[in-house]
Amino acid sequence: MTVTLNKVAKSFGAVRVLEELDLIVEPGEFVVLLGASGSGKTTALRMIAGLDTTTSGTITIAGRDVTNVLPKNRDVAMVFQSYALYPHKTVAENIGYPLTIRGIPRAERDQQIRDVAEQVQLIPYLGRYPRQLSGGQRQRVALARAMVRRPAVFLMDEPLSNLDAQLRGHMRAELKHMQGQLGITTIYVTHDQVEAMTLGHRVAILEGGKLQQLAAPRTIYNDPANLFVAQFIGSPPMNMLQGSLDSGTFNRDGSKISTNIGQSLSTVVLGVRPEDCRVTAPDQGTLTGDVYATELIGDHSLVTVKTGPDMLTIKAVKDFDAPVGSKVGIGLASDRLYLFDKATGLRVR
Repeated sequence: MTVTLNKVAKSFGAVRVLEELDLIVEPGEFVVLLGASGSGKTTALRMIAGLDTTTSGTITIAGRDVTNVLPKNRDVAMVFQSYALYPHKTVAENIGYPLTIRGIPRAERDQQIRDVAEQVQLIPYLGRYPRQLSGGQRQRVALARAMVRRPAVFLMDEPLSNLDAQLRGHMRAELKHMQGQLGITTIYVTHDQVEAMTLGHRVAILEGGKLQQLAAPRTIYNDPANLFVAQFIGSPPMNMLQGSLDSGTFNRDGSKISTNIGQSLSTVVLGVRPEDCRVTAPDQGTLTGDVYATELIGDHSLVTVKTGPDMLTIKAVKDFDAPVGSKVGIGLASDRLYLFDKATGLRVR
């Protein structure tokens, strides 16, 4: 089912939480709303669910205007961060609750509960109570309860944030697989960029109540629209250097870096990702600096180099070793440089 937000805005009193948001989620698509706390992503989700009213704009699901329709009549299922399970009901009763209140006959209900429990590997736990389950199992119960309804749209509000890192990774794979199998339109809210980049067909990045960029994860990473997106996406984040641009040459503290953009601007920010930098001999680098720290991450090392007032992070081979304070060069991939207008934050193309 298609979900469309047309100039949807929300204010709480004098505080504008969400600017006019335009968003179209295609049938069967998995769209992630990504942003820091206070960016407006959860507010947007709650308005789609009908838990919050819009200040202006319209929301349609499958072509039907649901802007002022009660949550129960929107055919959406919401999965919360807190699981929201009934402690006095068994796993089977929790999963089947939406069917119970719809008056589905017991035999049919039991079969649907078993079908969905099998999909999320909960068959052995159907007779247990939430207190007897781990965090991951409880979250699977919450997912199963949403799935059993076969709603038009899944809405998920940071459903994995209470899980430990290893379980989060496992549940990400489960979620992506389930959503692909079921083909149900899904809108997922998170502040975790790894979740966003691995789960979403497209990612909508929100900041200050405004949509910064909406694109496929690969596009978001390789082609950021502005300075905020460039700095927000990537771990470790993109390196940033401030300077000026003179007919395509970036100038910074006497260093000159050639770019493929033939413009001139008095204040620009040059960005380059850690994997697009390399450590060289001091006389062979585009820039020079002193090793500030090295960290072995596993399959690579992160080398922090102090160059002038700036710190640059470089992804190096795992067995890289250089004493702190040693002089090195920094090579930059000339075709992987990003330029941003410092005044507006917009990409210079």
